[in-house]
Amino acid sequence: MATTAQYRSAYCPPPPQTMEQLGVPQSLVMDLMLRRLLLEGYSTLTGLSEKLRISVPVLEGVFQKMRQQQLVEVRGMIGNDYQFALSAAGRALAGERFQISQYAGACPVSLNEYTAATQRQSAKVTVTRRMLRQALSDLVVTDRLLDSLGPALISQTSIFLYGPTGNGKTSLAERLLRIYEDAVLIPYAVEVDNQIISLYDPVVHEKVEGVEDADWDPRWILCHRPFLLVGGELVPSMLELRLDEASGIYAAPLQMKANDGILVIDDFGRQLMSPRDLLNRWIVPLDRRVDYLTLRYGVKFQIPFEMLVVFSTNLDPSDLADEAFLRRIHNKIFIDAVDAKVFEEILRRTVAGCNIPSEPDSADYLRRLCLRDGRTELRACYPRDICEILASIANYEGRPARMSHADLERAADLYFTRS
Repeated sequence: MATTAQYRSAYCPPPPQTMEQLGVPQSLVMDLMLRRLLLEGYSTLTGLSEKLRISVPVLEGVFQKMRQQQLVEVRGMIGNDYQFALSAAGRALAGERFQISQYAGACPVSLNEYTAATQRQSAKVTVTRRMLRQALSDLVVTDRLLDSLGPALISQTSIFLYGPTGNGKTSLAERLLRIYEDAVLIPYAVEVDNQIISLYDPVVHEKVEGVEDADWDPRWILCHRPFLLVGGELVPSMLELRLDEASGIYAAPLQMKANDGILVIDDFGRQLMSPRDLLNRWIVPLDRRVDYLTLRYGVKFQIPFEMLVVFSTNLDPSDLADEAFLRRIHNKIFIDAVDAKVFEEILRRTVAGCNIPSEPDSADYLRRLCLRDGRTELRACYPRDICEILASIANYEGRPARMSHADLERAADLYFTRS
């Protein structure tokens, strides 16, 4: 089972024992208690502590205030713990607060604490050619590419991967997370001006399972560094706070969810959002490592922009961005078409993985097929794509897949267009 020593975070806040240590307004905690009790009917301080992730001493202070205001009624004791429910006045107030916001989950952390934690947990990596080759062992990469990628990863700023399509830019970007060997604490939510921003997203944030002796503030969850990839679906609204009118809760934008991790903009230049709009939106964050968000009623605030941003495109960079923006992306790595040696190694690995019998000259024959009809480049995607077609042909004919000349011809005819 994993331990905190194996997944140690640079930030480890102790559980708050006072309202001052909690760092958010007492009125917000009272609202959370009211909404939770409205949903559950009755509870105990221990039960609320588990649901709201606030220590019992903090809750007890708020509970006593609610008793004084006759918002709760004590039904009895369970051991040394109160069992209580909302009074009529409490239910009325809870109903009013529920109309404003339906959030009744983990208590948020303050914006100041979130900012400090994000900056403290910013990635600092040591990368060597050997380490990088091991991290990318399931890809066929050249020393030249490794020696370009290594310094870029150490800088932890931004990377521009460009070059012809089908040569592994996306596959490479998806594996960059392997260079990290630590974990980070992510808050369930962040409080800004008494508003709640939901941040933890199980789709983006992979929880570290089985960690023992967790002695940090339970409002934070230990996760592997986040990895977020967006492609053509990217629109401007995904980079801003989004208020769910029904629940009254803000959803964090992509870049906030990706803090302390990696954000990949795949197929850059093919988004619904124009490259110019995206670059103008991020010219300050990429340069100063801070971003600015705005609540619905106009309050603007600053958040950290601590992540490795990877742009991946098969378009000409000069057609996508001007010199001022490209200057802010220090690391520009050209992913070229593969040579014959790399092509054969990719094919060898692919054939072994698919368990497709091949003939001695299969690699040479496939290479010639890929370069006929005026094509001049070998691409890293060809072996995998052709092997998948070979498997489909075999499945259609009800026989084992094979890499014969005849089947390679059929696969190539299906795969390539003719001029």
